[in-house]
Amino acid sequence: MIKIVYMATPEIAVKSLEELIKNKEIEVCAVVTQPDRPKGRGNKLTAPPVKVCALENNIKCYQTEKISKDKELIEELKELNPDFFITFAFGQILSEEVLEIPQNCTVNLHASLLPKYRGANPIQRCIYNGDKKTGITTMLTVLALDAGDICETDEIDITENMTDIELKEIISNKSPKLICSTIKGLYSGIIKPQKQEENGVCIAKKFTKEDGLIDWKRSAEDIHNQVRSMVDFPTAYTYINNKMLKIIETNIIDRDENKIKESEISQIKKEGIEIITPIGKILIKKVKPESKGIMNAYDFANGAKLKPGMKFEEKICIKEG
Repeated sequence: MIKIVYMATPEIAVKSLEELIKNKEIEVCAVVTQPDRPKGRGNKLTAPPVKVCALENNIKCYQTEKISKDKELIEELKELNPDFFITFAFGQILSEEVLEIPQNCTVNLHASLLPKYRGANPIQRCIYNGDKKTGITTMLTVLALDAGDICETDEIDITENMTDIELKEIISNKSPKLICSTIKGLYSGIIKPQKQEENGVCIAKKFTKEDGLIDWKRSAEDIHNQVRSMVDFPTAYTYINNKMLKIIETNIIDRDENKIKESEISQIKKEGIEIITPIGKILIKKVKPESKGIMNAYDFANGAKLKPGMKFEEKICIKEG
């Protein structure tokens, strides 16, 4: 029996935990996750999804703000004497002392094809940059950020309209098989981890709210990629009539270069609001106005009395006088 401790936090890591628990060759000795956090409008203290799954399956669950500083937890993990630590979207950096605990090694599931998109935000960044392919990688955890030897990979095609939420779901579904395969392969000696290539290394930084602001001087394709990469957070946004407008869903109509310098509304039709950009045309299909729910862009345009030739704004316009 392969003994593991699973370290993870968000929803994307739940299916992998469920698969590890079901696997007859693996024993999940414990789960380590982040503390409960305030969530929602009422700031109600909410348990991480991985904790909920662990408790439902009667798995011991530890919560810690910073595992590298938690001496009591480190001693308890040593007593468990696991073969592996498995990390997947854990959200904390492991110290050398922690990495030395497992008899074999610590394996991390990273949501990109390393060495591309090391860091905290690989899922959204690959969509934002217009990549056609991404994937998941199991790797040996080392002190340097996502720089350990690669065990296995699984490629994923990124379709033109795929959003960050859809890609997360695909990764959530593919990860359990890869994690189990890697653990068994390392335990049996079949898998021989390979060093990462030094060429192609890039860091995927988290988005901030400011990253969501749309620059209407960019191409239709760039704006479309921005919108679909940020559906979860922070959501792409602009301003019209001095009010913020979140853009939820778009399509590219064409990619031809135009003579205009800055995007403007070219048509308003039942399918949505058509925008002509310096390079290409984009169709806004769904929006979220201030203090309202998500709605069809056509309905919003009629209510806001938008017309062809109007332009979205990059900030609230303050009138003088």
